[in-house]
Parts: sequence; structure tokens; C-alpha cells
Amino acid sequence: MAYSTAVDGFRLAYERTGAGPTVVLLHGWPGDRTDYRDVVPLLAAACHVVVPDLRGFGASDKHAPHDARPYGAAAQARGVVALLDELGLRRPVLAGYDIGGRVAQAVARDHPGRAGALVLSPPLPGIGDRILAPDAQREFWYQTFHRLPLAEQLIDGDPAAVRAYLRHFWSHWSGPDFVLAEAALDHLVRVYGAPGAFAASTAWYRAGAGAVALAQEERPPARGARIPVPTTVLWPEHDPLFPRAWADRLDDFFRDVRVEPADGVGHFVPVEAPRRFAAAVRRATLQI
Repeated sequence: MAYSTAVDGFRLAYERTGAGPTVVLLHGWPGDRTDYRDVVPLLAAACHVVVPDLRGFGASDKHAPHDARPYGAAAQARGVVALLDELGLRRPVLAGYDIGGRVAQAVARDHPGRAGALVLSPPLPGIGDRILAPDAQREFWYQTFHRLPLAEQLIDGDPAAVRAYLRHFWSHWSGPDFVLAEAALDHLVRVYGAPGAFAASTAWYRAGAGAVALAQEERPPARGARIPVPTTVLWPEHDPLFPRAWADRLDDFFRDVRVEPADGVGHFVPVEAPRRFAAAVRRATLQI
């Protein structure tokens, strides 16, 4: 593991391996760079693979979590671009799901020419006010909870509470045939259970970067402002947060997007279906 030079006061922990076209893998919540433990070996024989912990996660720096601004999508994207600059990486494939997918989109949108292609799993733009429907809100309660001081008071620094809370999401959001290994959960409890770690991980939501907050303000950009790079979307079958019907407006936000069904899996696509995710990333390297 290595650390980047600090940007905005944050160093990113990252791992890199392999040689060939570069791919950068960005994790989700509640995870860290080890979300890609089964994807990296499938790519490293043919690709240069970089896997960072985002700000506030894993072994990366966590500062002043009550000031959420450095943890939002634009700030996270600045940190990723600075890491690309430090490593001399030009136009890599950026791949991610959940928060990581949102950060990859922010890099491609806000830093033209820095991403060569994208491989994403939800959330994706185009949701709009459908996220406010009662059925959706029964799933998205946690985003409002994460913006309350009560979340930190109940969970932060308490490994038993962290274990119960994270287990709920890994069980409820995953597909019917997936069970997170206890060793993987043990690791996440170690990194989320330290004092301040859970609060830092939820700063993303306090920064207004959660899907609910953004969907209410969502406006399709002009055609010239749509994300220009080739984009592959792996849309899972069993994600309770993001039904496949919500993939119908992607062309309003991307110039070149292809949706592939990820049957049999839930929200955690690279963890639940590493071969499928790695194959999509490998195909994306042929487009740059």
C-alpha cells in the first residue's frame, strides 16, 4: 500500500499492480478498496490496476468529518485526479459502483480528457423525482439518517453497532445467492469501527452527494455537456435501491452509453460478480 501526496489536506491510500492499459477502480459504501479483491487478479495480467480508498474511507485520511464539503463528489474527484497526476496516468478507464461510480462520473464530467472510458453500476443520473415515491423512500431512509447527528451518536466508535449496521446493508442490498464472507465483514468492522471512521464515511451524505439529494435537483445537460467518453453500465437485477426501469434516461446524460444487464446479482456488482465486472473493464480498455 502507498499514499498519495496530500490534496486539500487528504492523502489517499492506494494499491497498484500489473502492467498495460490503466484502470482505476473506485469502491462504494459501505466498503473500501478491498471491494475489488476478486477483480484485481482478473485484470492484473493485462492491465495496470490502481485501487484507492476514497477520502474518509479505509486507510485514506479522515479529517473534520463535521465539515462535509471535502467529502462530496467534486472534492472526491479532485483527489482522484490529483492521484492520476501524481502517478502520471493519462485517460485511464475509471470503474466504480455506488459512491465510486458517482466519483468516476464527476471526474469525466468536471475534468475533461482525464477519463478514457467508464464502467459503472448504479447510481446513475436520470432517476429524477421517482426516488421520492413511497416504495423508493422505504429503501433510501439511510441517506436521511446519515445526515443526522444521531447516526454518529448511535454507531460511531462502537464495533458491535458497526457490525450490525453494515451486515444489514450487505445482506439487504445483495443478490439472493450472495453472502458476505465473515472475514470480509471483519475487515470492514475494523476500518469502519475506529472512532471517527463511521462519521467520516457518512460525510458523503452530509455533503449533499447522496442520490436522494441530487435527484431532486437533477436537470439533463445540453447535448454538448453530456459525459462524452464511452460508458458501460452494468445494471444489476436485484438492486433494491435502483430498479432497472430507472435506466431509461441515460442518453440524456451520456453521449455514448451501453447498458448491460447483470443478472442474478444485487447492488455490489464487483463483489458479487467479479468476472463480469472485470470483463466489462477489460473491454473498455480496448476503447481508449
